[in-house]
Parts: sequence; structure tokens; C-alpha cells
Amino acid sequence: MHFTKVKGILSTKNGMNLYRGCSHGCIYCDSRSACYNMQHDFEDIEIKENAVELLEEALKRKRRRCMIGMGSMCDPYMPIEMTVQLTLKSLLLIEKYGFGATLITKSDKVLRDIDIIDRINRKSKAVTAMTLTTADENLCKLIEPNVCTTKRRYEVLKEFQRRGIPTVVWLTPILPFINDTEENLRQILDMCFDAGVKGIICFDFGVTLRKGDREYFYSKLDEHFPKLKDKYINTYGNSYICSSPNNKRLMDIFTAECKSHGVMYKPEDIFEYINEFQEKDGQTSLFDSGD
Repeated sequence: MHFTKVKGILSTKNGMNLYRGCSHGCIYCDSRSACYNMQHDFEDIEIKENAVELLEEALKRKRRRCMIGMGSMCDPYMPIEMTVQLTLKSLLLIEKYGFGATLITKSDKVLRDIDIIDRINRKSKAVTAMTLTTADENLCKLIEPNVCTTKRRYEVLKEFQRRGIPTVVWLTPILPFINDTEENLRQILDMCFDAGVKGIICFDFGVTLRKGDREYFYSKLDEHFPKLKDKYINTYGNSYICSSPNNKRLMDIFTAECKSHGVMYKPEDIFEYINEFQEKDGQTSLFDSGD
């Protein structure tokens, strides 16, 4: 790990990444892509040491309260967070100034902060988004090796359900020729429905690959799935979007099941829900792109 000071922390859409890089080791991670111009090894986590101070300054300046997002590029609950505590300190500021929060994670370490998230949700709104990709625990340990498995993430979703804290699931990526099966999809959906998630985000059944990410992904295919790299190259070449051959059938099942269970499945509807700040008096407002 290493420390750095940054000039700003909130994006124009009120999202932030307190760290740069990740230790989860997911074989498909787009954040490894060269287009992000990371100047250090991906596993050498960059800690934005002045992030909390910058966040407080930004929250004080805002004319309207809104949802603050964490986790779009790196998980806010990597093991390093348990000692550095940037996520914890940020949540306390969000609570202090009356904002809402959205967290995207694969880690059960989010439970450390469930009381704070609960308080934010009672005052305004807090949404916890959990990524689920495979119902196979052994496969999960191969493709997402350094983070808790899907079964544990499901247990986390159930705990949030018990607290009445809204949750969303990112059903992505689904890796062609690996976990793009109807059985896997239905098992994940069963977990989502049982945990009472508000919505499930799935743009496509497949994976995106580009320079940096692709090379790492292929090295892991060689390690865990011999000869599968050649099948990817022959099927997709250098395409960015690598859709599963089963995409249409799986998407039809996904859509039908979400409709029948009353769960949001259109990405635009889910993002509108996530971004909608709930005032204490019941009035709502969509956060704007600036201050």
C-alpha cells in the first residue's frame, strides 16, 4: 500500500473512490484496464489520505443534499479498510451532514458499518449493492479468490433485509463458457428474491475485456481453465464486449423472473432509484451533476 494526496474526491455525479487498486483478485476486473492510467501495481493499494477532509469540505459546500456513491472502481471494504477506515469515516460524515449513501461491495466487511448505514437509511436513504456472479462456491474461490464467497454475500443481503435497509445486486460479469448457465442464473435469482432485493442490474450476460484487463484475465484462464483462452480468442478476437452465446435465452429468463417477483431489472430504473435522495419529510429529489 502507499499514500497519496488528491485534489478532489467527489465526481460530478457525487461518486467517490477512497482507494485505488484492489486486493480481491477477481480475474475479470475492468479496473485493471490500461485506460485508467494507474501508475502503480493494481494490488499496491493507493490510499487517498486526505479523502475524508476533502469529502467534508465538499458536503459543506453543497446547496442540496444528495446520494453519495462509493465503490464504482474499487471496493470500499477491502481488508485495508479495516485499519485505515476511510469508508467508516466517510459514512460518519455522510450521516452527520444528512446525505444519503450507496455502497457497492463484494465483502462481508460491510457488516462492520451496518449500524451507521442503518442510521443513514432512517434519516434519509442508504442502498447497499452486492455483486453476485456465481452460485458455485468452488468456482467463486477461483474467479474471486480473495473475498468472501457468494453464500456469505447472500447472508449479508439477508442481514440488511432484516434491518430494512434496501439492497441491489449487480449480476455481472457472467463469464462465457464458465458460469453462463441457466442453472447458475436461477440459483442466483433465488438468492436475490429470498433476500428481498429492490433490483438486479444486468446489462448483458457476458464480460468486457480491454487492454490490461484482457491480459490478466487470459493469464488466469490459462491457470484455472486450460485451453479456454483459445476459445475466447477464436470467438471474440479483441472485442470489448464478449457476450455469452446464451445471452438471449438467459436474458429472457432473467426478465421474466424479475417481472414475476416484482423486482426492478431495467438498469435505468434501478439507477434512478439509487440516485434518488429521500428527504426526511418524504420529499424526493434527484441529485444534480454539480453542487
